[in-house]
Amino acid sequence: MIFMKQTSPAEKVAAFIQKRFHGTPPVMGLVLGSGLGILAEHIQEAVCFPYSELPDFPQSSVKGHSGQLILGKLGGLPIACLQGRIHFYEGFSNLHMKTFIRTLKYLGCKSVFLTNAAGSLNPSMGPGQLMLIRDHLNFQGTNPLIGPNEDKEGPRFLPMENTYDAELSNLLKSTAHQLEIPLEEGVYLGVTGPCYETLAEVKAFHLLGADAVGMSTVPEAIVAHHCGLKVMGLSVITNSAAGLHPNSLSHEETLATAQKTAHKVCQLLEVFFKTLASEPPLFK
Repeated sequence: MIFMKQTSPAEKVAAFIQKRFHGTPPVMGLVLGSGLGILAEHIQEAVCFPYSELPDFPQSSVKGHSGQLILGKLGGLPIACLQGRIHFYEGFSNLHMKTFIRTLKYLGCKSVFLTNAAGSLNPSMGPGQLMLIRDHLNFQGTNPLIGPNEDKEGPRFLPMENTYDAELSNLLKSTAHQLEIPLEEGVYLGVTGPCYETLAEVKAFHLLGADAVGMSTVPEAIVAHHCGLKVMGLSVITNSAAGLHPNSLSHEETLATAQKTAHKVCQLLEVFFKTLASEPPLFK
């Protein structure tokens, strides 16, 4: 009896793209959060693949998430950009989350840079500020690694104490200092959404040590860490959480603030990626 080697959805997507893309393979994955899609316009030598054209690839349905995978260069660094992410609240499964991130690995990425729009739980951080994610709290009630473990990707029981890469994070802080862009640092708490937090939840989350809250990033960080990718995370603070601001929260406000802040994120990432392009040992 001959046993055929099974190909994962992520491997199928990567193979589909590699047959059609003949540029330099990416070394960094970039996931763009709500309102940050404009960053994709700064990618040079861009080759775009709409999610709808990729075999069995999950497609985002949220306003502010365009839904295409872009290969090209940012700051001279070969990247694979996911312009539009997926969320558990859209009904996506753990398999979809794994396909979304592992595709980057099979395209050649060694690291992934996760961005998001988040609400502030810290009174000292207001809308328009940037926060480097130092660590996270998973309040999504699930984990993308639940189910049979794919041993070729990573271990069954995954240590999480060093999820966010210290070396890359320190370089980003140095870059922000050089550009005189204020960069806070804190803990991101992930919930499933789509509801915003209650007043009691905001108070509890702050007491637990969280500085910002959002509906994404945590599952992607877990999957990326599991399959051996170095992980970085950056939150754009788009609003204060419920009870810390007199106005009611809305997705429109989130998008508007993120779009206003996007130019600052573009400047930071372009210089950061340019530095990485000249320091390839970071990707070994």
